[in-house]
Formats: sequence, structure tokens, C-alpha cells
Amino acid sequence: MTVRLSCISKRFQEHVALDDVSLEIPRGSLTALLGPSGSGKSTLLRIIAGLEDPDAGTVHIDGIDVTGVRPQRRGIGFVFQNYAAFKHMTVRDNIGFGLSVRRRPKAEIHSRVDELLELVQLRGLGERFPGQLSGGQRQRMALARALAVDPAVLLLDEPFGALDARVRADLRRWLRELHEQTEVTTVLVTHDQEEAMEVADRIAVMDHAHIRQVGAPRELYDDPSNPFVMEFFGTVNRVGDAFVRPHDLKLERVPTGADGAATIERLVHLGFAVRADLVQDDGHMLTAQLTADEVADLGLEVGDSVAVAARRERVFLEGEGI
Repeated sequence: MTVRLSCISKRFQEHVALDDVSLEIPRGSLTALLGPSGSGKSTLLRIIAGLEDPDAGTVHIDGIDVTGVRPQRRGIGFVFQNYAAFKHMTVRDNIGFGLSVRRRPKAEIHSRVDELLELVQLRGLGERFPGQLSGGQRQRMALARALAVDPAVLLLDEPFGALDARVRADLRRWLRELHEQTEVTTVLVTHDQEEAMEVADRIAVMDHAHIRQVGAPRELYDDPSNPFVMEFFGTVNRVGDAFVRPHDLKLERVPTGADGAATIERLVHLGFAVRADLVQDDGHMLTAQLTADEVADLGLEVGDSVAVAARRERVFLEGEGI
């Protein structure tokens, strides 16, 4: 189902959560709402779900205006960060709860739950209780419960935020594969740039109640429309009026004390890549990213002086993209 948000505004007393926000979420896409805390992304998700009413604007799902429609009638599946599991119910009963409420036949519920247990890789765990599952397993159970009622749209609000880094990485890959199998229109709220880039087809970058840019992950990284997106979407250096990505800085060995030289303060080896932290004569800090082979060929060590040049840079006009 296509979701279309038109001119959405929302206030909480004096706080402006959303200010005239419009966004179209294509059918079958996985779209991430990405931004810092307080940017309005979770409020926008709750308005899609019908858990919050906008002060102005409309929400259309598959061409139908659902702005005043109750959450239960929107065909939405919602997964929260805290799983919201029924602790006294088994995994099987948690997943089938929505179907039970809809008074579906027991045989249908049993068949659908078996299908979902297989889909979310929880086969054989249906008779356990949520407290007997790991964090990653509980989150997969929550996703299965949301999918059980065949939602038109699946909404995920920081679903992996409470998990450790290794489990988050595993679940991100799993979610991408799950989406390719189900093709349910999905909206994911996250503040994690890496998560958005790895999982989403499209990303809407939010800041201070506005959407600053919408596009594919590569487009936002390579062609940001404004300084906020450039700085938020990956590490960036400021060199005068220009913005330069770490991998676009070129280093060359120069004699110690040479004019305009920078000093290597730290080399961090990250497998194939090496991060070089540099300080210029005026105290300005820069970060360069090189390959391990480049570092070896140049013979770079901490304390060395290097000349720094930009292979590629971006300069924004005043007010551009705002």
C-alpha cells in the first residue's frame, strides 16, 4: 500500500513536533525516517498509525483518507522498541493474539502461526514464554505478531535500539531478507545512520520538525542537498567553506614543520581501512580514511607530517536545501 502524508503539522503545547511535513512512501518499499532525537520521526510514525492526531494535514493509505480513522481500522502493524509482549502467554499465543481477537478459526490461527514461526526463525520455540527468549528472539516474535494479521503497512519504531551491537547487525540483515519475502510497505524509525543505509530502500532525513531530504542511501551520502544532511549522514571534515568526506582526503609525506602541514595524532586500523586523525597548525582537526596498503606505501606513523589535499569537496550556497 502507498502511504501519502500531506502538510502534516503537530504541536505539543509550545513544542513544534512537525511543521508542514509531506512525504510519499511507495508501495512495497522499506522507508526509514532518520534523524536525531526530537526531530519528529516517532511522532510522524504515530500519526501514520493513528496513535496521534495531526493538528493539520492528511494521511492517505492506498488512496483512502484515513486521517480520522481509528488505528484498528487502518490495517497497520506496529512494532515497538520494548516488544510489548504478553508475558503470561506463550510465543505461539502472542503471535496469534491479533487473529484470536478477530475471532478467526482455530485451525487458521494454528496454520498462520506455524508459517510465521518458520518465517521469523523461531521454529520449535512456540511453547516457550517471552521471558525464555533472547532479546533478538523476542523482537522477531514481535514482528511475527505484527505480520500475523496481514497488515497493509508495517511500522517499526526503533525496533533494535535496546539490543547490543552484534544482535542489531544480525537483525538488520534478517529484516532486509524478511522484507524481500513479504514485500509489505514498511516504515522504520531510527537514529542510526548505518542501520538506515543497510536496511532501507529510501531514507527521509528529519531535523527540527522538517524533512530535509528524501532519497536512496547512496544518493543522500554522495549528493546531500544541504549541510545538515552532509554532516548527519556520515563523517565529514570542514575545510574552509568546503565539506570533505574522510575518504576524499589525500595525504602525502612532507618534511616536519612544512607550511600547511598536518600532524598525524592517531592511526586506527580497522581491517582493510585505516582512520588517520590529523591536527593542523592552527589546531583544526581532520579525519582521513585510507586503505591499509596506502598507509604502508607511504610509511605513515603517528607524529608524521603530511600535506592534505581534497580529491572531492562540496560547497553549499547560503541557505541551500533548507
